Amino acid sequence: MDDILAAIYPEINAGGFARSDGTIEFYGRINALLEPEMTVVDLGAGRGCQFEDTCRYRRKIATIKGKVGRVIGLDVDSAVLQNEFVDERHVYDGQRMPLADACADVIFCDWVLEHILDADVFATEIDRVLKPGGWFCARTPSRLSMIATASRLVPNRLHSRALESIQAGRRKSEDVFPAHYRLNTFGAIGRHFPAPTWKNCSYTISPAPSYHFGKPLVARMMAAVQYLKRPIIGGEVLLVFAHKTPHRAAN
Repeated sequence: MDDILAAIYPEINAGGFARSDGTIEFYGRINALLEPEMTVVDLGAGRGCQFEDTCRYRRKIATIKGKVGRVIGLDVDSAVLQNEFVDERHVYDGQRMPLADACADVIFCDWVLEHILDADVFATEIDRVLKPGGWFCARTPSRLSMIATASRLVPNRLHSRALESIQAGRRKSEDVFPAHYRLNTFGAIGRHFPAPTWKNCSYTISPAPSYHFGKPLVARMMAAVQYLKRPIIGGEVLLVFAHKTPHRAAN
């Protein structure tokens, strides 16, 4: 439990999560899309660091394995081979996924889109692998969020050190990758997953701040800024839910 945030969000004391918890919002909606026979791809699965979470409920809702027929973990990092929360693991080159055409019912990415360099190639691969009627889901910082703005001001080589300080030691250096922010706006999602091929159901949220240097005052300030800026430029986190039209034949 984060005692710093509990001072701002007292409901954390009842179950370990805030009312604005981004993980529960994202994975809760993914869970609502699942059917027992589905094949789900966790793109950017890594070593499964999200399951190091101290909140039992968040771990439970983020666990897709066992709820569907098969969960496939993909990542450019060989750490994915250690991931125990998927049924099948593959390291790939970040270009073409080692999967057959139209084989997945759901593809989801958690904190991955900000690291995509070639958005065209990425979107083409999502379209190729996803079945008609399938869902592409992603959680990523909005390009207009405070963390994305700060990230663009800090060279990629310094991100690991900066995040370790900002998140008070909770972020490991091996979990930090270069950020490019090519797919982090509604406009970019609309261009790469366009209608009528895709139905865009994306939206933004402003979850409890996780970047606060371990300082209660900083956490309060971050929460206040999020509250003030959301009506003007949207939430801090972009949640992408793009539905591939069912009647369209696979490429």
